[in-house]
Amino acid sequence: MTFYQQEIDRIKKICYSNERQLDAVIKTRNYINHNFNNEVNLILLANIGFASKFHLLRLFKKYYGQTPKQYLIDKRIQQAKQLLKNGINVTETCFDVGFDSPSSFSTLFKSRVGLTPIEFQKRATFTKSV
Repeated sequence: MTFYQQEIDRIKKICYSNERQLDAVIKTRNYINHNFNNEVNLILLANIGFASKFHLLRLFKKYYGQTPKQYLIDKRIQQAKQLLKNGINVTETCFDVGFDSPSSFSTLFKSRVGLTPIEFQKRATFTKSV
């Protein structure tokens, strides 16, 4: 083992002392990354991470700085921005990324991005054409 690997292991033990906790949050994050467009709830995520839902909330926030729900919303908004840039209409984008209704999607999108989905799409297409 090299000196650098020993140092990495030493620092990892200090920062991430419990390997099971780290595995639980990594499994949870990977599941969200691959299933963000499906219905995802805390009970399902807790089962995937083999932890209680409250413990998972604390762990996820500790390691990623936000709750699983916040991370899921960010992931969905990120994907929605891509779809809107590619010319997919707002309603189709809404359902493709896992939101239940176009109105709640538009409200949430505006609060996170600062523009409505239609405004965002118009600006994206304008800058694309210039």
